[in-house]
Amino acid sequence: MSSRQISEFILMKISAIATKFPGMTENINIIHKKMKQEKIYCVYIMASKKNGTLYIGITSNLQKRIYEHKNDLVEGFTKKYQVHLLVYLEIFNDPYTAISREKQLKKWNRKWKLNLIEKENPSWKDLYDQLL
Repeated sequence: MSSRQISEFILMKISAIATKFPGMTENINIIHKKMKQEKIYCVYIMASKKNGTLYIGITSNLQKRIYEHKNDLVEGFTKKYQVHLLVYLEIFNDPYTAISREKQLKKWNRKWKLNLIEKENPSWKDLYDQLL
């Protein structure tokens, strides 16, 4: 598959997420649009399970980065603590804004983070599953 075909396939799968997770529709629509136009930056939260260990990260290639986490391809926190579920994401045009948001979320207390996830994804579904 060419890069273009892979991108189109990913966009199709992202659209499928929008129908299953109404709270994430706006972010997913932004991903869809931005992937066609320009680079986007995603701040994401992963979990080991519902109310489990949390990891907050940032990437300009969400599909690749989550794949790496899920398959323990990179040594570190997510591999050590088996944090493999993508449960929340935010989209940014600007890397500096995304980095700032990531730092902000990392400073939040656990309850605030859980409330953020619960608001957008109350069932804690793995959003990445919809991309496959």
